[in-house]
Amino acid sequence: MPPGKKSGKALMREEGLERTDNGLRMHSWAQVGMINQKNYYTEYLKRDDQIMVLREQQEQLAREAAAQAEKERQIDAMPLDPAAIPAPVPGTDPMAIDEPAEPPKPVDPEAAEEEETERYGSKIIVIHPGSQNLRLGFASDALPKSIPNVIAKRAEKAEFETEERWPKRAKLNDNDADRDDSSEDDERAPVALAKEPEFDKELAQMATELKQKMRSNKRRMLPNSKDLVLSYNRRTVPETIREHNDPYRVEWTEVNAKEPKEYYVGQEALRIPDTSNPRYKLFWPIRSGSFNEKDYTSKRRLLEDIQTIIEEGIKNELGLEKKQLEEYRAVLVVPDLYERNYVMDMVDMLMKEVRFGEICIIQESLAATFGAGFSQACIVDIGAQKTSVCCVDEGMCLAESRINIKYGGSDVTEVFFRLLLQNSFPYKSINLNRRYDFLLAEELKCKYTTLQDSEITVQNPDFHLRRPEKDTKKYMIRVYDEPYLAPMTHFKPSIISHAHKLAGRRSLYQRSYDIYDAMPNDPISTAQAALYQSLSTRLANDAANPPAARPAFGAHLNPSDTTPHSSTAGSPAPEVMGTPAPGAITPSIADGGNGSGSVGVSAATGGASPVEVAMRVWAEYDRTVPILPLDRAVIDSISHAAKGDDKKMRDFFAGIMVVGGGACVPGFNHVLEERVRAAKAATGAAGAAEFNVIIGVPPRELDQKVIVWKGASVFGKLRHTNDSWIKQREYDMLGGRLLTHKCMWNF
Repeated sequence: MPPGKKSGKALMREEGLERTDNGLRMHSWAQVGMINQKNYYTEYLKRDDQIMVLREQQEQLAREAAAQAEKERQIDAMPLDPAAIPAPVPGTDPMAIDEPAEPPKPVDPEAAEEEETERYGSKIIVIHPGSQNLRLGFASDALPKSIPNVIAKRAEKAEFETEERWPKRAKLNDNDADRDDSSEDDERAPVALAKEPEFDKELAQMATELKQKMRSNKRRMLPNSKDLVLSYNRRTVPETIREHNDPYRVEWTEVNAKEPKEYYVGQEALRIPDTSNPRYKLFWPIRSGSFNEKDYTSKRRLLEDIQTIIEEGIKNELGLEKKQLEEYRAVLVVPDLYERNYVMDMVDMLMKEVRFGEICIIQESLAATFGAGFSQACIVDIGAQKTSVCCVDEGMCLAESRINIKYGGSDVTEVFFRLLLQNSFPYKSINLNRRYDFLLAEELKCKYTTLQDSEITVQNPDFHLRRPEKDTKKYMIRVYDEPYLAPMTHFKPSIISHAHKLAGRRSLYQRSYDIYDAMPNDPISTAQAALYQSLSTRLANDAANPPAARPAFGAHLNPSDTTPHSSTAGSPAPEVMGTPAPGAITPSIADGGNGSGSVGVSAATGGASPVEVAMRVWAEYDRTVPILPLDRAVIDSISHAAKGDDKKMRDFFAGIMVVGGGACVPGFNHVLEERVRAAKAATGAAGAAEFNVIIGVPPRELDQKVIVWKGASVFGKLRHTNDSWIKQREYDMLGGRLLTHKCMWNF
């Protein structure tokens, strides 16, 4: 009988090839079990101890508490040393009773704490960079040191030789390049101003409003005031004063032609003669509250100039060398409505190049409330080239109330001298791109501009023209309403053109984008977005006439037949998808991140994805200069901050505070208060007349220019409640990502 057929397993067993499982693993990788989709939970990044920054703070506090406890334990356990008892002096009775020593003077705990705070603040440097001035100093100082935020670097030509005259003059002929290449001695050369119809129109309206205000206040006005000014200025002749007879002569910066310096900083830069050998050109690295992209062609050069100005300012004004800064902390003041690239590059420069030990950041409006001691206020910060309005409530800037408008004290200077030149200003060849003319213009603006209608009369002021290596000339001029109309630029900003402020925009720094959804993530408030929409025709048209919405799925079917039928057409051929081009929007981003063609597309925008809509909107923002009358800006900011809450709106209107150097005009607060009250009543809102508009003054008679710096110094001296310090070790590990955890606001 033939043997039975064997199975495959039996044959394998006989041949020794049977597979056996001895429990040995083929690799050492941990095997992760399947997740129960019905019930799973994770604590990843949900606790503070899982975030390195917060964990470091807790560990630091624990180390300090342990060190203090150990110190107290050692003091308590210290044994009494018999050798420490002094031996009796020979010749004296050791049993004699010593006279009682004088009791120690009581220590005032408040004075001791204040002294400790001042000692702590002496290791903190507060830095407030502005468009025209840089204010810095120790947090323990009463007032900061202020230096011009400018650097002069060697160049082939000075700025007055490469840029057109300012204020702009009319071209005499087609070949006139509108450059200031005339002789400096020809100060009475008849050069006409460039015709600007908008300027004349706004000026006539401002003059009419002034006449009405003067009549309502029962102020006397001479009917021929303009004629008196013109006739006097046309025939005035300057008086020459020898340099040795001028008690206020200027010490100009001497340039060594054989061994010239590479750069000069601050006041030294402004006092370099324009015709020096070799030539120097001025660079202002910060313009309109952000980086100056017009005059620079490299990010590195721009940041190097800011670093040089800060280091030279600390060295000359505070007496510290760069190698000592590792032992110091720094407080950086940034704008309320900032660009992320600006903040991150400034922090990176201070940490990696200047090498401070620790730094922290504070916003301007919040610093102003710290300096004034207000817990709730509407802060109006008027600088040289930007004005910001922001409401602060309980130590936080209300994000939707931030407004940033691009005009300031420099525009007042331009309007002031345009008005003077229209009235036959005797120094006709003035050019604000020349350094000594710029210094003269700032002096005259600070000295004579006013918003008090009681001072509007025919006046005879004088000024001294001081130039390098030339005799001083004393001019007698006559003015009427020019000192009043020039500061009114804050309420009539359209009197001059602001288009030149877009020059160089986005030539160095592109927008900041979110790494997850590729959307622009620079901060924008609803108040600022509404301002852009009111100024941009394209944004206004998009809001008024939104594109037609996409029809919903199944809209072509009859209501009675909503069940879709099978299609008789064949399946389409698959599309050939190649590698996407660099920079192209991937389907996951364009479709909202899930690959679906219908999700992430807005029906109100005609089928455009959110990324495309955001790109169009932000591109329009970059083409628009945000300009708004100051009284309207205050009302809009408070309206967006209150969000319909009458109590909050009433509190903000009663707590307006004006800070900044651009507001140092007599009578400015009173005029702003009147115009805000009138503009609010003109809106016709219910209960508008019930709001009491009050503009407060800084406490302790502090200068408006230094309120923000003073508040930043107070913030830096907070020892136990300030968790915003960024350490070198943390920054080396995480970089700019630290700002998300360290800033007091949502960065």
